[in-house]
Amino acid sequence: MIRALLLFLAATLAIPAAAQSVSQQPNTRIELIAETATPAPGQPFSIGLQLTPKAGWHTYWSNPGDAGAPTRVAWTLPPGTAAPQPLAYPIPETLIVSGLMNYVYSHPNVLVTSITPPADLRKRTPFNVTVKADWLVCSLEQCVPESATLTLPLVIGDGAADPQNGIALAMARAALPKPMSAVADWSAADGRFVLAVPFGNPGDVRSAYFYPDADGVIDYAAPQVVTVAGDRLRIETKASDAPAGAITGVLRVVIDGEEKPLGLMLTAEPGNVPAAGLPLAADKPRAAGGPGLPLILLGAILGGIILNVMPCVFPILSLKALSLAGGNVEPAAARRDALAYTAGVILVCTALGGLVLLLRAAGSQVGWAFQLQDPRVITALLLLVTAIALNLAGLFEINLSTGALGDQTIRKGGALGSFATGALAAFVATPCTGPFMAGALGAALILPPVAALAVFAGLGLGLALPFLAVGFIPALRRRMPRPGAWMTRLRAILSVPMFITALALAWVLGQQVGVPGMTAGLAGALLLGLLLWWLGSRQHSGASSWLPIGGAIAAGVAAILLLPVADPAVANSGTSAPAALMAQRFSPEKLAALRAARTPVFLYMTADWCLTCKVNEKGAMADASVAEAFRRKGIAVLEGDWTRGDPVISKWLADQQRAGVPVYVFYGADGQQRELPQILTVSALTALG
Repeated sequence: MIRALLLFLAATLAIPAAAQSVSQQPNTRIELIAETATPAPGQPFSIGLQLTPKAGWHTYWSNPGDAGAPTRVAWTLPPGTAAPQPLAYPIPETLIVSGLMNYVYSHPNVLVTSITPPADLRKRTPFNVTVKADWLVCSLEQCVPESATLTLPLVIGDGAADPQNGIALAMARAALPKPMSAVADWSAADGRFVLAVPFGNPGDVRSAYFYPDADGVIDYAAPQVVTVAGDRLRIETKASDAPAGAITGVLRVVIDGEEKPLGLMLTAEPGNVPAAGLPLAADKPRAAGGPGLPLILLGAILGGIILNVMPCVFPILSLKALSLAGGNVEPAAARRDALAYTAGVILVCTALGGLVLLLRAAGSQVGWAFQLQDPRVITALLLLVTAIALNLAGLFEINLSTGALGDQTIRKGGALGSFATGALAAFVATPCTGPFMAGALGAALILPPVAALAVFAGLGLGLALPFLAVGFIPALRRRMPRPGAWMTRLRAILSVPMFITALALAWVLGQQVGVPGMTAGLAGALLLGLLLWWLGSRQHSGASSWLPIGGAIAAGVAAILLLPVADPAVANSGTSAPAALMAQRFSPEKLAALRAARTPVFLYMTADWCLTCKVNEKGAMADASVAEAFRRKGIAVLEGDWTRGDPVISKWLADQQRAGVPVYVFYGADGQQRELPQILTVSALTALG
């Protein structure tokens, strides 16, 4: 009887309480709900404030954006109850009104928190929760502040879930943004804010938007450009004042194939962000269809094949291929050498590509062959190519470079020699960027890491394909001339392009660090040559070679370490374009001014260590008819010199999704731009405009 009476009284008290937990304001219905009517002592339970704006009206997120106000609450709880955590908001919508960005809710939304009753409360103890809520509700024409005080009478019990409100709050919690364990990076420079968010499957993202928790981070109304950079989402927009320190906010992401957006609560620390990214799946052109990974791989392979004709690679490939000629090598040994050579090439290309990806992920705007912007690397290449040229000229012999050169000892270089030869060929090929490579390597720098490394490996495969074919196709080996004494003359002939390459590298070194640096590099090459001559003489006499080898290594290291620093006067020199073109040095401001004046512009990015660049500059670009056509049509010429590395040029290349130089772009007077092939012709240049 007593129990029945208590239940009756509880039910009677609940009747007016239901009315007190709901308030219908002129433009909003607001209700206070709990996941249980009988919360357990000491156990937290969810409680929510459900706001339903009238059609055409909206309420606001915790950070309302350019205008508006968040919902504010003041709780009245039984004695001993700790204050609830701040309200958790679901993912908001974006709404621009009169140029102002608002973060809003135009549909029913539940703001969630949790309350923990004191652990010492007894069952059947009344536990009333009261909240005074103030919020702003707006339409496109007006805003109205509204307020309500709501009371929800609860009774301490076993914590059993309410059949209706329990489900509603479970759905509300599911709609809340989820915390991210990984920390994002952000950077702000030149009025731009860039956020890089680690994401497991960025290629599946259809759209994304970042909501900062506080003012002073971004210009709310500015568009957010979202791209994919490796395994991160890159979000760029206009910066607000001067953000500093850690930044928090919510990232709204729509995944391909999913109906509802995903919300992520993130923390971003100041750090390095990728220089650029690929468009999201939803932003990629469908009709025109950007190249997929298979086409990018094909471009990398074709580009690698073409690298074999470069003067610093062709001698190595030719002599290595002749080492398998004429049937003097067993098929199994030929296949072994071909695979070892291929492994060396692919390993170096992939390692260099991986290093580029790591540096770009760390915020450095580098591209393919970036290492050649360091004069110490140029010096090392100068010494290496000099040693190869002297070896081909017959001054001394090594087992790990060229394979069979008519000498039985060298012919037995084996798999290790083939591997080292492949690695060498790949390393000396890095100054060259030929046809098919530009788009492939440019895409690789902003593909997910696994796909990007596959593209660099594809470049290595293309570079190794000719020797791989010789090793695996007996008919090719039989068609090649048999090794003999004539190969000594061939070696001497093939040493010439290597000596020319060494001379070109010395010139590049002079361009980077001036005459003192070039002199130091040539002195190192001379000393290395003398030590290698000593090595050759001891080899012919059968004496030990360790002493001259040690001296050669020490000379090379000393030449690199003692290289003079770069000369600022050299770095500020003029252009390398033919004088008749009257080229000016590139700057974004100069390009923008010319385009604003409707002046057609031929812009090209070059480097002194880029063979293709120099061929174009001394060939098609130097033709008198090109200069005359440019003068007649009023085409201005801008040159970007990437020889020593330039962050402005690096950013421009990243924006163009290009991995390196050369890059040739024509900006027409009509505002259109188009990229030219990497091998220029006189007819293509005179047709511009």
